[in-house]
Amino acid sequence: MTDKKQLLCALPKIDECLAGIDERTKSIPARLVKLAVRHCIDSERQRILRDDKECVLLSREQWDERLLEAVTLKNQMNLRQVINGTGVVIHTNLGRSLLSASMVDTLQQAGAHYTNLEFDLSTGKRGSRYSLVEEIICDLTEAEAALVVNNNAAAVLLVLDTLAHGKQVIVSRGQLVEIGGSFRIPDVIAKSGAHLIEVGATNRTHLADYEKAINDETALLLKVHTSNYRIIGFTSEVSAEDLVALAHEKGLPVMEDLGSGSLVDLSPFGLPHEPTVQQIVQAGVDVVTFSGDKLLGGPQAGLIVGKKEVIDRIKRNPLNRALRIDKFTLAVLEAVLRNYYDLDQALTTVPTLRMLTQPVELIKARARRLLRRIPKTVVSTCSVRLYPTMSRVGGGAMPEHGLESWAVAFKPAQMPVSTLEKALRHLPLPIIGRIEDDSFLLDMRTVADDEIPGLAVSLCTLLEQGRAS
Repeated sequence: MTDKKQLLCALPKIDECLAGIDERTKSIPARLVKLAVRHCIDSERQRILRDDKECVLLSREQWDERLLEAVTLKNQMNLRQVINGTGVVIHTNLGRSLLSASMVDTLQQAGAHYTNLEFDLSTGKRGSRYSLVEEIICDLTEAEAALVVNNNAAAVLLVLDTLAHGKQVIVSRGQLVEIGGSFRIPDVIAKSGAHLIEVGATNRTHLADYEKAINDETALLLKVHTSNYRIIGFTSEVSAEDLVALAHEKGLPVMEDLGSGSLVDLSPFGLPHEPTVQQIVQAGVDVVTFSGDKLLGGPQAGLIVGKKEVIDRIKRNPLNRALRIDKFTLAVLEAVLRNYYDLDQALTTVPTLRMLTQPVELIKARARRLLRRIPKTVVSTCSVRLYPTMSRVGGGAMPEHGLESWAVAFKPAQMPVSTLEKALRHLPLPIIGRIEDDSFLLDMRTVADDEIPGLAVSLCTLLEQGRAS
């Protein structure tokens, strides 16, 4: 067994390493190469000092290969394309909603050319970036006015800071939502400078609970749509219409945070009914907030719609400047929103809606296309089969509802399935799936048709060569 001192003494010198890989790294910035080499050697030194039993003496050739791998890894983009085989359509960790080719074209145009971001072409004077999408949002939601900030949490914060700073906000106890990253509605309310007043019980809140809590310090009644969980059984909550009637009788505004706001009723496609933004606006709610990158199927953004008097106050809040969106978000958001002028068209042109509503027969056919590309050489060492499964909406929406789907399941005979999963994550084009029934599943709901050929090649190469380690 090689001792620690021998291993430390055998570590190569940085200059020698750079000379050894110089020919193969000419196209990579020298500074980056040197940083990668130094980090690789330092990491090995730390492993030796920790008495890592896997540390062994390496030949110069082995060091060169390890260093080249380290340089390649450091030189590649950190934000990379992956293949989503999880079946989660609005996958928060994988970037949420996808954009269509035409939407991406608008993004390219916004980046490659000067734009009228804050220039009014009709007057030749400075304009407002919000005007680029406000009229469209109002057309689609039937709201009087609209504003867009960088995400829905920012939208909620901005509205609360504007309407209720230093005063009380009344919320049903059953609607104190926590979303991903331990982000809680009570924390947002506190950060806005407002004071939270909880009413009702966890499972049941009545109109009388709100009415009893209203006093001279009340500034706002807040309704939060529980997008990411459900309370079932003996439950009761107050409708938007009833809350509006009470609030307006008391001279107070009502705000509703829809979270994963949708402009389309997806219930005809077998999905649970979710209140649309239009329905909440029609109920008389003064200000409504929702996300742009969830059920809407666009870029990360927080949309604020409602009564003009209220929205104008929010626009004047200095905090709005810190939360505003850039030209790229505006370009893509406008491109996405324009699809909704024709709701039937939106179901096919907005990728998120298309994936959520596609017939299960089409998903099964896609799975068969991948299966046909797996050769017998792979099938002899790895069980490969069609597998009925359930996809998920994701993005905190419709948490209890699964979507019928089909996957291709891989169960290797010569390695643990966890090893295969890890190896696929480390490919140049990472493949992300899930493990179920001791098999690696690729749910074909979220795999695009044009990804299938490359996906099959990567899978076959990995399984045939046995490189999963």
